[in-house]
Amino acid sequence: MGSAAVAGDWSQFDFDARHSGFNPQESTIQPANVGSLHVRYSVFLPAVADGAPAFLAGVQTSGGVRDLLFLTTRNGRLLALDAATGATVWARQPATGPNYTTSSPAIDPNRQFVYSYGLEGRVHKYQVGDGTEITGGGWPQLVTLKPAVEKGSSALAVATAGSGRSYLYVANGGYPGDAGDYQGHLTTIDLGSGAQRVWNAACSDQAVHFTAGGSPDCPAVQSAIWARAGAIYDGENDRLFAATGNGNFNANAGGHDWGDSVFALRPDGSGNGPLPLDSYTPTTFQQLQDHDADLGSTAPAVLPAPSGSSVPRLAVQGGKDALLRLLDLDDLSGQGGPGHLAGELQLLAVPQDGQVLTQPAVWVNPADGSTWTFVANGNGISGLQLVIGGGGAPKLAVRWKDSAAGTSPIVANGMVFYVGPSGVSALDATSGVLLWRDASPAFIHWESPIVVNGRLYVTDQVSRLWAYEPNPPASCTADGTTLCLAGGRFQVRATWRTAGGGSGPAQAVPLTADTGYLWFFSAPNVEAVVKVLDGCALGGHFWFFAGGLTDVNVVITVIDTETGAQRVYRNQQGTPFAPIQDTSAFSTCP
Repeated sequence: MGSAAVAGDWSQFDFDARHSGFNPQESTIQPANVGSLHVRYSVFLPAVADGAPAFLAGVQTSGGVRDLLFLTTRNGRLLALDAATGATVWARQPATGPNYTTSSPAIDPNRQFVYSYGLEGRVHKYQVGDGTEITGGGWPQLVTLKPAVEKGSSALAVATAGSGRSYLYVANGGYPGDAGDYQGHLTTIDLGSGAQRVWNAACSDQAVHFTAGGSPDCPAVQSAIWARAGAIYDGENDRLFAATGNGNFNANAGGHDWGDSVFALRPDGSGNGPLPLDSYTPTTFQQLQDHDADLGSTAPAVLPAPSGSSVPRLAVQGGKDALLRLLDLDDLSGQGGPGHLAGELQLLAVPQDGQVLTQPAVWVNPADGSTWTFVANGNGISGLQLVIGGGGAPKLAVRWKDSAAGTSPIVANGMVFYVGPSGVSALDATSGVLLWRDASPAFIHWESPIVVNGRLYVTDQVSRLWAYEPNPPASCTADGTTLCLAGGRFQVRATWRTAGGGSGPAQAVPLTADTGYLWFFSAPNVEAVVKVLDGCALGGHFWFFAGGLTDVNVVITVIDTETGAQRVYRNQQGTPFAPIQDTSAFSTCP
């Protein structure tokens, strides 16, 4: 299983519990209209949001039902913004301090709460509609006793395990420079009970939060867990995966330090006593530590295996050593347990060269079922396809690369979106051909976009939020029965039938801005009037008239093309239409 998003939601970094970066629900932005993407709005935020937004559709707020964006800023403030306008709906800053966070928020699977990292080393829980903080039952949850030296760099992650229990995952590492008494660790919080479990990448035999200069503590330091995605949950084998940065590794000699390793745990954060369930560590672990070349600069990206693969569950692991490693998720080292060295199925250079500090995106092409991964870094972006060789051996094959640098990419409708020094771009997923680019976002660090509900959202390092959307359809009148209202947002369809069996479409006169009315006329003089308020929002009263004729059925269907909401209005034979006031399905355009 996994934390399945409601249609229209983007509940955490890179969309889902696997952090695949793929939104299968997006239907509005297509290759045919991506070239028309334009700025709907841009707003300045109170501070830099150095991550990615979360998005929740249809939230009840004091100002009505709204779609909300949630952003965690570097100074630990959680923002809830109206996704249609960028206006702040509410904001909370639980703690201040000299340090900062690059974390991103996550939405509870029940859609009632949002979680955000606080600079004092706790994760806070808020009601999505008004920002009321939930306290008690363990909240706010402690995730580090060393907030001055241990950083919440990764995005918060949420998953629902095969048991049906939902968990929040919080990773901690160190600040730049690898200074101070810090240990990378992962805190798993049971969202039902509030109970938590700690797994330490150094001194894994101590399942506690270490204290600064006190007891308990660990003599080993570093081994940060700082990748953008934090922890990855794979529902197919019901395991949790993460990767560590440079630090001491001695687990192959019976120790409990796991620097520069990929490790697997149960979804509740437990391993087998002091050991993880499984692990992968390259033979070059000492070289990686000596040169600050963290293996865990990214998290494992789960790759669905294509038909014929001898290995059913796969992942690709990047690193600061400019290499990609293809791993078997069921047996990371190929040696049946944790603490072993090597075992990767494939080792290849990053196609565009350079260290990988971003999360790869993963996409299965619906045209042929092939699996793709997209890797971006400071030297560009590349598309790699998972192919099957002799004996069913899987391997990654480079299909294209581009020199435009960027951060963690995402995928929707066969297009790869990412942002970097050249701006925000859309590429064809199978060829890498540039489909669209806008240079407005400035100075990108960890920021990455989301594409959801017909819009693209991204922040930048000058504290700005950008929202893009495509142009509306040019015409909706091809068949003579459907007209666009308010620039393409609303469609109205009308049909009629007489008692004698005659039927047909209503003939329509297009809406004009000066009247705001649409008139339908049918052969037997049946007419309907739809009132459009403010040139955009369907509201107020609808009046449908049957022209005094009682032997005619008229059906009016009004569709909000942005949300998919519909209302069908009809009269029965012998009953003229009465005024109808139910417009609750239709939201107001900003």
